[in-house]
Amino acid sequence: MPVMRILLLAGAVVALPACTFVKMAPGAQQVKVLSVAPAGCEKRGDVAVSITHKVGFYERNAVQVRDELETLARNEAPGAGANRISPLAPPEDGSQRWAMWLCR
Repeated sequence: MPVMRILLLAGAVVALPACTFVKMAPGAQQVKVLSVAPAGCEKRGDVAVSITHKVGFYERNAVQVRDELETLARNEAPGAGANRISPLAPPEDGSQRWAMWLCR
């Protein structure tokens, strides 16, 4: 029986990279992601988002972590009255800061 538990746990760890932990919130689909701060838009604030980037000794896929950080930032934007976001810095250790903008 202990061997079966170890195999099940190992299988769960192997399957973990395929999981997406962050879902898009209502209204976040309309939020555009910009690579730089836009001209002529009103800044609505900053937001710091974070996600689990490491499970034990296992590092999650960097692209998936980056995508989930972006989704978290997009989820925050409608609550701040923003319709655009831009990164303030690259992701680091599962965290990232974003600027939120209202563009007409």
